[in-house]
Amino acid sequence: MIEHLKEMFGRQARIEMFDTMRALHAMKMEESGNVSTHVLKLKSYMDQLERLGSPYPQHLATNIILKSLAKSYNAFIMNYNMNMWEKPISDFHGMLKTEEKNVLSNPPPKCS
Repeated sequence: MIEHLKEMFGRQARIEMFDTMRALHAMKMEESGNVSTHVLKLKSYMDQLERLGSPYPQHLATNIILKSLAKSYNAFIMNYNMNMWEKPISDFHGMLKTEEKNVLSNPPPKCS
């Protein structure tokens, strides 16, 4: 009976881990989206994976967030990578909120 329960719950955890990972990697911020809301959603997926026993290393979590940002953050992404910064997610989130002010005050030109 115990073995059957372990197998059943182990299978559920693997399915939940797969679904969470798929959602995490599919996230893409919309141009008009709020960066804080976006990062917090990604962080919630990462926290869920950690609870399931598959935590993301900080550098990988940062790369996933960078990959998911809207095109208007391309200059920030390039600057972050060129400076080879390695910040905790909370500091990284703060940097993105500051950058959001720059993005909102200097929107990219619209293509015709």
